[in-house]
Order: sequence, then C-alpha cells, then structure tokens
Amino acid sequence: MNLRSMLISGCLACVAPSLTVAADGATVAASDPLYQKILALDTAMFEAFNTCTDPAQLEKHASFFVQELEFYHDNGGASFTRDEYMKGVHDNVCGKFHRELELASFRVWPIKGYGALSQGTHRLCHSPTTCEGVGQFTMVWREKDGQWQVTRAMSYDHRDDHVPAKGH
Repeated sequence: MNLRSMLISGCLACVAPSLTVAADGATVAASDPLYQKILALDTAMFEAFNTCTDPAQLEKHASFFVQELEFYHDNGGASFTRDEYMKGVHDNVCGKFHRELELASFRVWPIKGYGALSQGTHRLCHSPTTCEGVGQFTMVWREKDGQWQVTRAMSYDHRDDHVPAKGH
C-alpha cells in the first residue's frame, strides 16, 4: 500500500460512523453515543415540525437552527436565515404534511472540533395513512456550549413514491 492509500484509509477510518454489519448483510448503526444523540435531536426536531400548527411547536422547531441557517431545497430554492426558513415552514408545511424518517437510511459522521453531519432519507406524507413523496437530506450540526443546532441543511432528490405511512 502506498502512502496516499494509507492516508486516505486513515482519514476514512477517522470520520466513518460506528457501523456493524447485520447477519443479512445490511449496515446498521451501532450504539454509538454520537449517532444516538443526533438521532434523538432529529426525532425531537421533526416531532415539532410535524405538529407546527401549534405555535409553541413551531417555535420549538425553530430552536434547532442557528439564526444564520443556510437551507437548500431542490424544489424550493435557498434561504439564508432561520427566519426565512421558518416562514417557509409556516406557509408550506404546517397542517399540510408531515415528515417520516426512514431509520435504516440514517447515518451520522463526526466533524472534529465542530459537531456532526447527518444524512438520510425522509418520506413526506400528506395524510395519516399515505406518504406521497420521498427525498434525501443532509444536515450539519454544530455543538456550542453543550447545545446542538443545525447550521446548514439540504433537502433534495424529491420524487413521488406512494407508500403507507408508518403504522399503516
């Protein structure tokens, strides 16, 4: 193995999430504390998103993002502040659809000295029983003074995909 290959392998080993391979060959996250922390934050953030017709939940959803948030959406464009993003959530999301995480797709990588990056697939459901769309997401999380917030978010690769909502 040459020096370049060793450096690349070493870098990949440093940033890869803790993963194990299940008996069926699927890759699943291990009980990695960072993975569990970001998954819990994602869950709480989108519980608030999914119930944002309640002003307290809309405010709670906003608290997961820094004021200088950069948000990129393949169909909706870009916004460069939390207030801009939240106006879009209020106008286009609240009471119109909810988001479901495809847990098997969820991945987390540490960002040394900063926080973490999360990535996965989410389904978008306009009724309690059916999800009509699917897309990918990537979020950059910053930990500052013990508080985790999203600084950059991307939602992309949206497409139609009619599947039952979770629990149906």
